[in-house]
Amino acid sequence: MKLKITLASLVVLAQALSAQPLNTSAFVRTNSQYDELNPVISPDGKTLYVTIANHPDNLGGRKDPGDIWYAVIQEDNTWSTPMHAGSIINDRSFNSIAGFSTDGKEAFVMNHFDSNGGTARTQGIAVTHGKARAWSKPENITIPYFKHKGGALSGYLSPDKKHFVFSAETYGSRGVEDIYITQRDSQGKWSEPKNVGSKINTQFQELSPSLSYDGKTLFFSSNGRKGNGSFDVYSATRLDDTWQNWSEPVNMGSAINSEGRDLYYREYPLLGFSLYTSTKNSDGYGDIRMHISSEQPLAIDSAVVASTQPLVDTTTSSTRFIEPEEDPARNHSVRVHGKVVNAKTGEAIPATITFEAAGDDTPVPVEKIKASPVQGYSLGVDTDATFKVKIESAGFISSIENLDVKTYEMNELEMNFNLEPIAVGTTVNLKDVLFEQSKTTLLPQSYPQLDMIVSFLKENPNVRIELSGHTDNRGIPTQNVKLSQARVDRVKDYLLSKGIQKKRVTGKGYGGSKPIANNDDEETRKLNRRVEFTIRKN
Repeated sequence: MKLKITLASLVVLAQALSAQPLNTSAFVRTNSQYDELNPVISPDGKTLYVTIANHPDNLGGRKDPGDIWYAVIQEDNTWSTPMHAGSIINDRSFNSIAGFSTDGKEAFVMNHFDSNGGTARTQGIAVTHGKARAWSKPENITIPYFKHKGGALSGYLSPDKKHFVFSAETYGSRGVEDIYITQRDSQGKWSEPKNVGSKINTQFQELSPSLSYDGKTLFFSSNGRKGNGSFDVYSATRLDDTWQNWSEPVNMGSAINSEGRDLYYREYPLLGFSLYTSTKNSDGYGDIRMHISSEQPLAIDSAVVASTQPLVDTTTSSTRFIEPEEDPARNHSVRVHGKVVNAKTGEAIPATITFEAAGDDTPVPVEKIKASPVQGYSLGVDTDATFKVKIESAGFISSIENLDVKTYEMNELEMNFNLEPIAVGTTVNLKDVLFEQSKTTLLPQSYPQLDMIVSFLKENPNVRIELSGHTDNRGIPTQNVKLSQARVDRVKDYLLSKGIQKKRVTGKGYGGSKPIANNDDEETRKLNRRVEFTIRKN
């Protein structure tokens, strides 16, 4: 009898959802002028949870990157006006629902929380008990070596509470955000996160992963593949239990994907539809969308499943997506856009971004543009060049990123940048400071980042830093320590040669004693060969 009640509630929800596009009529109160993200339906089908960014009623106000809100099904089969889920499961950082237990009594939320309900120093997910607004204080879940350098953490926890797939820029990332898997054993302990491999992850961003109900299909969004817009939704089938072998990712097609940002795709097969978000024809930045499956859902009117088209804003005359015509010139330029955020809080910040054409000659500035916290930045760049991108903001440590669009086949690319605040204890990985193998000779591509450190120290005369050198675990440990120390000394000498006072720079080589990634694979082992600096005095 309990099962029948659950299915009945699901049918009610499906009928409500299918009655109107999520953007209008019954759902006009759900989508707004703000950014709707990560829509998730509770197991009983009665509550829709959504993260809303930059809403004035968020705990952090308009600067808040996202709080959890919820809407409930009413007697007339429409959604209620979204309500804030309260300060128990929200804080001033990005908050979202990762998943529910099968019975719906447990919700898993992104972030760790301190004893006072604020954001903890650690990262990960937490579990809370209850429903709607009546949630208990979240209990932090320990996942070893969990770290995310970006702002908004996206992911999916399976209903059996055994698999958590998430997107993060962390140890072993091939580009910016990659997709990782961590699994819970019979003792309730979670494994160290594992990168799901290069078949899924590209040098660009992979975001908002989710799993099918049987756990065999991975859904994710990427801006690193040929698609319709800046982010498209893809699916891939897991071929074994290693989480490393996958079928070739398949674009979900124009029924889902548009020239906008299509993210947070989740399937609800019992209902015969999927939810996701899109910026296509939205009344804000991102709106919730629904796609009706062509497969028969349980006990739902056949008229509902006759449509295979996504339901979009009915202010347009048609619900049909029109494939964009081929433009012969589209492969000669790419619109690059995004935001700059505080790496600690995820809050968007103002910044200056300089795109420099990088080649055999000395880099020549292409354009220096401003990024605002609200609008971000946007720039058209030539696909016949590679670029060095320098990001600067007052109170933050500048960063240099590489951009290669020579082989990029889309006409739009989203690049978001994370800057570390200038604070004691902040550590920066100098990923572009490279040496010849087993030597202390700096490679030419190292100098732009070294010069950036020089500028940073000159602009902040009270700052003192400590350099640290690291190797992988191969070879003789004592020799690795000597090599890492010699490389630190080489970097220090360069900084001093540019006028930095000796007392402001210290350094130590640690050899292979402080890995940040697995040493068993070359793709991750190379991440351990690095030079970092840490602010010791500000």
